[in-house]
Amino acid sequence: MAHDLVIRNGRIVDGTGAEGYTGDLAIDGDTISQVGEVKDRGTREIDADGHAVTPGFVDLHTHFDAQAGWDPLLTPASWHGVTTALIGNCGVTFAPCRPEGREFLANMMETVEDIPKRAILEGLAWDWESYGEYLDSIERLGPAINLAGLVGHCASRFYVMGERAVDEDPTPDEIEQIAALIGQSIKDGAVGFSSNRLPGHVLPDGRSIPGTFAKSDELSAISQAVGANDGILQFVLNYPKLDEEMALIAEQAKVAGTKLLFSAPFQPPKDGSLTGFDGAIEKMIADGIDVSGLTLPRSGGFLSGLQTGIFPSRKGAWAELLALDFDARLERIKDAAFRARLIEDADNDEQFDARIKHTYWLGNEDQPNYTNDREQSLKSLGESTNRHPVEIYLDKIIELNGNALFHTRFFNHQLGIVAEFLKQDWVLPGIGDAGAHVSQIMDSGWPSFLLSHWHRDRGVLSLEESIRKMTSAQARVIGLNDRGVLAEGKKADVNVIDVDRVAERQPQLVHDFPHGAPRLIQRARGYRATIVNGAVMLESDEHTGAREGQMLRR
Repeated sequence: MAHDLVIRNGRIVDGTGAEGYTGDLAIDGDTISQVGEVKDRGTREIDADGHAVTPGFVDLHTHFDAQAGWDPLLTPASWHGVTTALIGNCGVTFAPCRPEGREFLANMMETVEDIPKRAILEGLAWDWESYGEYLDSIERLGPAINLAGLVGHCASRFYVMGERAVDEDPTPDEIEQIAALIGQSIKDGAVGFSSNRLPGHVLPDGRSIPGTFAKSDELSAISQAVGANDGILQFVLNYPKLDEEMALIAEQAKVAGTKLLFSAPFQPPKDGSLTGFDGAIEKMIADGIDVSGLTLPRSGGFLSGLQTGIFPSRKGAWAELLALDFDARLERIKDAAFRARLIEDADNDEQFDARIKHTYWLGNEDQPNYTNDREQSLKSLGESTNRHPVEIYLDKIIELNGNALFHTRFFNHQLGIVAEFLKQDWVLPGIGDAGAHVSQIMDSGWPSFLLSHWHRDRGVLSLEESIRKMTSAQARVIGLNDRGVLAEGKKADVNVIDVDRVAERQPQLVHDFPHGAPRLIQRARGYRATIVNGAVMLESDEHTGAREGQMLRR
């Protein structure tokens, strides 16, 4: 009897960390039916000779909450082997929501995550009030990959308190309502709860988003409700107060008795430890807390250039440049007098030096260069060539007809330390923020970077460990017991990867959001096939049109 699909002669890397081996994999319907030697033929077959056959990747930190409403392909993540994405991170979601709260949430998402308000209000169906109804709405659109969702603190607080949610503490009765609402949202399908502690996540008027300064009585009531319904806790922290924040989330994990997930950009240690997290993590583990931290496997940052309008300075002539369209910007920077003004205004900008110290050209090859050392920063290049960094910046842009992009790093600056950080058992790769910061940042190609740089080029992680950290280790956090491993009876989310070729490609600015709003994308190479629930979603790096993703509920 023929199988629906057979993948033959690949290197099976099953996601558990076990050593890979040459073998076949059979799929029937949406399920893996055989792994090892498959004798029966497939209605369709893929020759995976020379390729790795792995589980589909799980991305635990995305913000596709809005984009899922109009882009069922969920790019860029679906170009990079991701078959399951977790939305609703950082406390910001579009549900629960009363009709009168839509504009507030859209404004919030625009300022916090750089998702255009108009696209949100007009691109989403808004045919929900509860979180479960929101999941139903997204599921009806037929996503190309699987989605799971966290219910956010901001929307839940605003649903109960209205505008008072921003600046006031809830009453005891309101705390009870918020906790009950979050508990019901998990019953309705959310896999957990997310909250923001970072004051820099603000509303259009500059006030921090609801829940940022929530006190322990509110958080503990919520955590009890989350734990009672088998959800997880997710936090983004106020990192300058790291010790206090780590103690707070540890206490909430104890109250909930559940898994804890948080964003963990590298933090320098105060003692001889590897990171500033180490002491708190050791204590959590000793206390029996199941904790995972996500870090980007490379430096994260803004993309600077004429296309994005993110410049090394915002003063004077730079502000004039920003007001122009792309073609006019390109012409203007060729004018000697205007270039002189750009240099003068940069020199008068107290922030300029700090920016160029961490700004690097991505190069003009198909694969962007994210691994430049400090000697290649704009600041260092200016010093070594006795030229002003602005001249170097502008010349590169003109050389590439306006299309040069520079990476301005703002976390995980030192790749050597990032390599050691990634090896820690509690650390998983992620926080690419797919779906967010859409015209500023493009870090969601991180799975391809992990494979190309840390495995293939540097040998820091074995193929088996690289895959484990992107599959079963992440699926476990949100309770996906039927995914993340290649085994009989598991769901058929599978990648076939040419590891010798896999890489991120150069970021591009496109205008494919509702009303032509811009966003950055980044394609990949090296993905022979990506299969979601048994359907070939991507083939030879191109989408096939298959949209068999599911909404994965608690």
